[in-house]
Amino acid sequence: MSATGEVTSGRPGRGRRLILWRHGQTSWNVERRFQGTTDVELTETGVAQARRAAKLLASLGPDTIVASDLQRAARTAAELAALTGLPVTHDEGLRETYAGVWQGLTHDEIIERHGDEYAAWKRGEPVRRGGGELETEVADRAAPVVLAHADKLPDGGTLVVVSHGGTIRTTIGRLLGLESRHWESLGGLSNCCWSVLGEGGRGWRLLEHNAGTLPEPVLGDDD
Repeated sequence: MSATGEVTSGRPGRGRRLILWRHGQTSWNVERRFQGTTDVELTETGVAQARRAAKLLASLGPDTIVASDLQRAARTAAELAALTGLPVTHDEGLRETYAGVWQGLTHDEIIERHGDEYAAWKRGEPVRRGGGELETEVADRAAPVVLAHADKLPDGGTLVVVSHGGTIRTTIGRLLGLESRHWESLGGLSNCCWSVLGEGGRGWRLLEHNAGTLPEPVLGDDD
């Protein structure tokens, strides 16, 4: 880990690619309830989203799939596994942020009952939402899982990580070396959308964020 908190690999510049894919829709997403580590299953719409996205991601030729063990992520990953024939490794380190008493509450209920705590979190202050995990603690457990699987890829290989919106955001922030108070500047992921990190000579770069279609090449002076 660097002085800025960035998790770095000892073998940079191998041209690897990370696709961080959020799970499909759940009933709690529709109700705007904070899920956290609560194990909520996909809706029929969520399964359809996963199947559509899996067809696109399969065309990118992934080498490895790793997923949270919560069923909404595991079910999403299974759609890609069915198309590619790849096994899925499940790791609890990729679970969503544990948020204590916030879990199961709607967005409005959280603001009503825990408004000061919510406002502090949105300001980028280190907050144990509902008495749960800090965002930096989520990154501490999730980013090493991602890098451990990335280190096993061949040069130019692609890893698909199926996880949760908050966990993906903190992991991206950590891999890019951003200070934790700036992680909120990474917008949220829609259900079954993904972000793409590519590896260059100076480490990981964010190439796509909240994508729902196949990435297009960057044509211009910054390619």
